[in-house]
Amino acid sequence: MSSHPENKTTYIPSLDGMRAAAILIVFLDHAGLKGIPGGFGVTVFFFISGYLITTLLRQEYQIHRSINFKYFFIRRILRIWPAFYLVLLLGVALTQLHLLAGEITLPGFLSQCLHFTNYYSIYIGGGQAIGSGVYWSLAVEEHFYLALPLIYVFMLKRLNARQQMYLFAGLCLADLLWRCVLVFGFGVSSTRTYYASDTRFDSLLFGCALAVYGNPVMDPPALSERRIKYVFVPIGIGLILFSLLYRNPEFRETFRYSIQGIGLLPIFIAAIRFPEWGPFRLLNLKMVRFIGLLSYSLYLVHHTIILTLKINWPHLHGALLGTYSLILSFTLAYLIYVFVEIPFSRLRKQFKQVS
Repeated sequence: MSSHPENKTTYIPSLDGMRAAAILIVFLDHAGLKGIPGGFGVTVFFFISGYLITTLLRQEYQIHRSINFKYFFIRRILRIWPAFYLVLLLGVALTQLHLLAGEITLPGFLSQCLHFTNYYSIYIGGGQAIGSGVYWSLAVEEHFYLALPLIYVFMLKRLNARQQMYLFAGLCLADLLWRCVLVFGFGVSSTRTYYASDTRFDSLLFGCALAVYGNPVMDPPALSERRIKYVFVPIGIGLILFSLLYRNPEFRETFRYSIQGIGLLPIFIAAIRFPEWGPFRLLNLKMVRFIGLLSYSLYLVHHTIILTLKINWPHLHGALLGTYSLILSFTLAYLIYVFVEIPFSRLRKQFKQVS
């Protein structure tokens, strides 16, 4: 573990901006703008979650020499569940009022309530409010949170920071190999590799690897500023562009997620360590950060809003549909943020060990 003095604030530069960029990518894709890689936006969310949660656990352990599992799970529940179930019930209500198409079945509804909607969607499908398809990624994160603190405590007690990073990297490699087995050995569908927790954990694990070694808010820089900015950031951007432009189906369901995770590493290091540099300055503008604060509620509500408008006002399309959807999504997300997220955030602070 590094002896470098730690920044004990939970605010990390550029992360809200990264969230804003991710939710806008997802929104534009669902709004029908062609060529927008919505799946990459979800991958960015995964990376942020892995990085931030592991950073907070690392801070907690360094200060208290322990991790309070009970408090960890309570914090996650208070962060995710209130808005989660509120928007889920909204989708059910809109469906029952025939403002959304389709029907809701008990198995489909329970799969969402119990956070297994990703596997339900792979093997069964249907029976859910059509705008709630985005819940699959929250199921992946929930499954990850069940394992991460246990794995990390094991690592903290036995491995130094470099070894922890190697272990997380090894788990990323294992996940890649598992996808290769499924795709090349068993010919599984892209739905299986895209939605399943066991094939997407590495998108979070890359963030974990950055959190334990070379963390830009906790560790001294391992590389010069010039090398990070002008060598590794361009390499990261190039890797991500390649992963998006190369359309081979087998590549997309195996190596794509790994290459994106590797490409995000230098970008996140630079964005956090040099928030006033070049394009990263945009990520820290007040308006962009505000969008990032709303990103969770926006993620939950936006597809329901888009589909409700499409179904009930079919004359809306293109830019007009996107504009109305954006306005309504932001309005609803802001209300959820003010009346749900903020109150539960205050409650969550009672279960926080990091000062």
